[in-house]
Amino acid sequence: MTSAGALLNIDLSAVRENYRRLCAKASGAKVAAVVKSDAYGLGADKLATQLLQDKCDTFFVAHLGEAIKLRAALGPSPEILVLNGIPEGYAADFTDSNLTPVINSLSDLEQWQSLSRKLEKTLGAALQIDSGMSRLGLCAKDVQKIQTNPDMLDGVNISLVMSHLACAGDPSHPSNAEQLEAFETLSNMLPKAKRSLANSSGIFLDHQFHYDLVRPGAALYGINPISYTENPILPVVQLQARVLEIREITAGAHVGYDYLYKASNPRRLATLSIGYADGWHRQWTVGATYNGTSLPLVGRISMDSMVIDISDLPEAQLSRNMFVDLINKTQTLDVVANAAQTIGYEVLTSIGERVERRYTS
Repeated sequence: MTSAGALLNIDLSAVRENYRRLCAKASGAKVAAVVKSDAYGLGADKLATQLLQDKCDTFFVAHLGEAIKLRAALGPSPEILVLNGIPEGYAADFTDSNLTPVINSLSDLEQWQSLSRKLEKTLGAALQIDSGMSRLGLCAKDVQKIQTNPDMLDGVNISLVMSHLACAGDPSHPSNAEQLEAFETLSNMLPKAKRSLANSSGIFLDHQFHYDLVRPGAALYGINPISYTENPILPVVQLQARVLEIREITAGAHVGYDYLYKASNPRRLATLSIGYADGWHRQWTVGATYNGTSLPLVGRISMDSMVIDISDLPEAQLSRNMFVDLINKTQTLDVVANAAQTIGYEVLTSIGERVERRYTS
């Protein structure tokens, strides 16, 4: 029993199987796990603990705070890398928790080198280069500066050189080859280190994109990394919402804010205990399903509730306090994302804290 208005059921065994499938696809490259944003909202501590059982020993998060929490959950052994670099003045927090910064700028590098001098020891780091995405990472000019002045790396052991693919979901996109060439050129200007370029979608490009380490995130959690074909990855989540109330309306009745919906004939409706405060966004038009029957949204999504049309269900089949599905194996994350004109990443990471997480394994 639960009082929660909505449930997010998370299949831990599916996460582990997805990791194994990605390992098989990675051409011998090591497979890390990206567990930023609390493993896309699924619980980084729980999912990372499961992945340790499949010998995953390298994890990426975005922020220092995430990394400190993950270190407390996982213990001292796994490597935890922080993608967004070193916040100004917080370099010592990395060494305090045995964390590896991803150096994205000369400022990051200066902070890390300064701490190395203070501690009088060499410090490990990853170094990100911008291969064309213009988001994070050292630009070509900065890489050339390091090549010309190798003492800029004194006290810093670069164990990984990495970059990020912008368009790997489309294997025909010319940027893939362009970024690969840029990464090759720039990484060869730096001291020899392991290299990483492929994200979830990049794993499904040619093996030359794999290098030494690949970094899946979304694919671990059931989001299709190759949207142009059938998902090679197992679904991981089921999102359910509680039925708060069932009512019948007559022709001409309106539903919800702004009276966006007006019934053309008598309808039977169910009010669900989920809304935009739970991450089911106000502008979405995605409804629910029950036992394979689609139940369309009617009216506007509210902060704490939404209304669906259940007229196509037999009258006794659905009642108050039962649950309907918003995401399942047929109405998948990707199906919802396409209907909402967004991506599965946004759907998953939007699901709020009021939605109770339940784990099966």
